Amino acid sequence: MAITAGMVKELREMTGAGMMDCKKALTATEGDMDKAVEFLREKGLATAQKKAGRIAAEGLCKTLLSADNKTAVVVEVNAETDFVAKNEKFQNYVAQVAEQALESDAADIEAFLAEPWKFDTTQTVKEALAGQIAVIGENMNIRRFQKVTIDNGFIASYTHMGGKIGVLISIETDVVNDAVQEMAKNLAMQCAALKPLYTTRDEVSADFIAHEKEILLAQIKNDPKESQKPEKVIEGMINGRINKEMKEICLVDQVYVKAEDGKQSVSQYIAQVAKENGAAIKPIGFVRFETGEGIEKKEEDFAAEVAKQMGQ
Repeated sequence: MAITAGMVKELREMTGAGMMDCKKALTATEGDMDKAVEFLREKGLATAQKKAGRIAAEGLCKTLLSADNKTAVVVEVNAETDFVAKNEKFQNYVAQVAEQALESDAADIEAFLAEPWKFDTTQTVKEALAGQIAVIGENMNIRRFQKVTIDNGFIASYTHMGGKIGVLISIETDVVNDAVQEMAKNLAMQCAALKPLYTTRDEVSADFIAHEKEILLAQIKNDPKESQKPEKVIEGMINGRINKEMKEICLVDQVYVKAEDGKQSVSQYIAQVAKENGAAIKPIGFVRFETGEGIEKKEEDFAAEVAKQMGQ
């Protein structure tokens, strides 16, 4: 297939690799974007992994907890512009969606939209959304929600940048006091800031590790100096790099962002708080929503649009 300038530009933005390298990667993989990313990683040319999603759509993420902090929900509602996202009517509506979701037993967004709207049971959630679209004057979408419950412990939440990011974190503990709750809030902030993919290494699949090792081995083989090293040395290098990656993607292995020495890990911070409060503390999961995650926003070419309108 023909490799377009737009495809090259997109791959460059995703990986940080040079334009010609991106073109070669796309040519070698017949335009397959995912394979092109892996091609560049294997060659050691990608300066960053593929992003989880291009952040483009506007809107808000909203978290809401039950009175006992044992049930919580995070929702994402999208709008077309940041101007509407800051509008009080829109914000109030998103808060209502969160209330609906906290009480909902829906397993997916389709079932959620079909429910009676809590604030006017003569309408469904979807019909109430249509009414809001008419009032606010922009296309809107209840994109997703996730409900979390816990038996032994509590859930903490954190919202960043007025709703651009919403985080819930579940803490299993036998002590719930101000210090432990503050720790949980700090962990939620950690999730917002450093975007871990997992809570602990136990959650990382063997397939993921095997795949990453394949990528690292390909990088080493493509390096004239490193490829000459003994097999045991190469194996040690790969394991070392995997360990480094785990420290980036696993919450408890990350460096704690508020550490005074800049070295304390999240797990060490948790252990410190546990010891000071005579508590057993274990984070058992988190949910992180970022507004517009994975949605590509259409890039408007205003000059071309004007020319089109004028019949040029």
